[in-house]
Amino acid sequence: MKKMDVLNIKGEKVKDISLDESVWGIEPNDTVLYDAIRLATSNARQGTHSVKTRAEVSGGGRKPWRQKGTGRARAGSTRSPIWRKGGVAFGPQTERNYTLKMNRKERRLALKSALTYKVKDKELVILDELKLESNKTKEMKEILTNLKVERNVMLLIDELDENVVLSARNLHNVLVLAADEINTMDVISANKIIATEAAIKSVEEALK
Repeated sequence: MKKMDVLNIKGEKVKDISLDESVWGIEPNDTVLYDAIRLATSNARQGTHSVKTRAEVSGGGRKPWRQKGTGRARAGSTRSPIWRKGGVAFGPQTERNYTLKMNRKERRLALKSALTYKVKDKELVILDELKLESNKTKEMKEILTNLKVERNVMLLIDELDENVVLSARNLHNVLVLAADEINTMDVISANKIIATEAAIKSVEEALK
């Protein structure tokens, strides 16, 4: 069991917490982690790109010149891919599907690997609780300042709280997630993870 400090919203140490090493202290699998990131980025692609083939571009109904006797190469249409303003050969079409699949065990292993890296790199901050009196952005900024966090931050809480969500939504570098929404891509993208003690327990219960 790895011990970590538990802070309050003022950045003061309150107590220690023991992290479950089967979730936060495994041997990271970089191959599965790579596959999970590739899965997330590929599945985000819409596949709406499309180009026109020689059958779809306008013009080209008449043979440009006779087959023989001109000294030129044979040509049947001015809309051949080798001609200017011709159709595109083997270009992307809208029916292309980029969706990838991954086994459930691999997904869990990838998430555990990402969480382990966050602990190793000291990019995990644990709070005893995160409760705000108002939904003002100023209050959330003060908390981040107290915790000495600046760049991309993931706020991981057990259940979504209205004041937390509203106070963070105007901050472009803050992502608020409930514990059951955690995923590998968001974990990797965050420079720091600020998680409540309750959220830590929920993640451990889900990934054991």
